[in-house]
Amino acid sequence: MTNWTIHWLEAAGSLDEWKEAVGRAIEEARVAVADTLEPPPLDILVQRSKRVIPETGDVGYAYGPHTVSLLFDPENENFENRLSSGGLNRTMVHEAHHCLRNAGPGYGETLGEVIVSEGLACRFVQHVCANPPEPWECAVDTETLERYFPSAGELSSTSFDQSVWFFGKDDRLPMQYGYTLGYELVGHWIEDAGPISADTWINVAAQNVLDAGTAGLQARWAASAKLSE
Repeated sequence: MTNWTIHWLEAAGSLDEWKEAVGRAIEEARVAVADTLEPPPLDILVQRSKRVIPETGDVGYAYGPHTVSLLFDPENENFENRLSSGGLNRTMVHEAHHCLRNAGPGYGETLGEVIVSEGLACRFVQHVCANPPEPWECAVDTETLERYFPSAGELSSTSFDQSVWFFGKDDRLPMQYGYTLGYELVGHWIEDAGPISADTWINVAAQNVLDAGTAGLQARWAASAKLSE
């Protein structure tokens, strides 16, 4: 598969039944990425697992610039549709973007940088796959985004709990808040920046996105408040 090599990890169970369909989804993802920029060389570790997103039946992780772990649960009621509708392709494109950013400016160490990296990956998937927002990209409404919007100190902090900001740990924030916030911030940055080059999709400075995205969200909130007066 050109520069993407699949490693089937079968200690948790045989993958023979799924190799053709999953392999096809991964190749389709590589081709989709290649339409915009050169796909990075990847080792892709594929295995069965129960530790997946319940609403999709799959999940991906990026490790550095060249390794992706792709987990799926064939017994999850949503997985078959996820696979047939191109969802697994989108998971791979998302993780490939993380790998590309890892090879450039990095995934990020501060909360703001991490939110931007996730938002960029989400919007890159939409750019190359032309898909509507995923559930985690529109998990909270604009009023909720405003209510919990992180302060400047929180955005610049390296001491944050990603599980709180992205996965609703301890119910301190709505589930998937960070993904929706990143998606919206990057969306406003795209509107402000105009056509995005392949290099910019990967290497844009997180602060540039935060500045443009925050200004866009604040303008939306101000307009909404004016309408409600």
